[in-house]
Amino acid sequence: MNILNLYAGIGGNRRFWGDDHDITAVELDPKIAAIYHDFFPKDKVIVADAHQFLLDHFKEYEFIWASPPCPTHSRMNNINNHKGSSPKYPDMHLYQEILLLSFWFEGMYCIENVISYYDPLISPIELNSHYYWTNFHIRTNDTRPTRYIRKDQMDERKTIVNFDLSKYTLPKTKVNLMLCNCVEPETGKYIFDQMLLSIKNDKSSLFDKEPTTPQGVERNRR
Repeated sequence: MNILNLYAGIGGNRRFWGDDHDITAVELDPKIAAIYHDFFPKDKVIVADAHQFLLDHFKEYEFIWASPPCPTHSRMNNINNHKGSSPKYPDMHLYQEILLLSFWFEGMYCIENVISYYDPLISPIELNSHYYWTNFHIRTNDTRPTRYIRKDQMDERKTIVNFDLSKYTLPKTKVNLMLCNCVEPETGKYIFDQMLLSIKNDKSSLFDKEPTTPQGVERNRR
């Protein structure tokens, strides 16, 4: 399967996908991209703007995972605003990508983000303290309870994510941020397996059917 992994970070979501697929990872930060490549040397790693790369290349892939930046959507952002920080526009790249893939992509996709401080404009599913928008079914009753990681729980987070970053000369704050931004590997595998199961259970070819849409999106019928 030809897979696109956008906003790849150090590859938390991809950790347990195996090496049987052709995976292209896109990450904007060259240093983080280099770490990703160390962990997944068989993947093609591209240093680029993931949002623009998606628009230019989405038709080339069969499965796309995107984890666009989350801080402006997070509940912490709203808390900080009430504490006196300057308000920020929510980064609407998130919804641009959901709509692009919902209406124009013929493969499978998963878009991940934090639970937002506002009611989502397009309904997701909630899984392990994150939102997911997909065009395939994800069972949510077989997963661990929702878990929130505070700053004083970083040791627990390191154990969950299980990436050894000790050999890299990086500020502690950057290491913590990379670990916090990781999708939990077991969750990434669970969703990946649900996607593969959806394809297996579909008797028709993946590309012979009209793509489905997430809840809250109504497709135009011509």
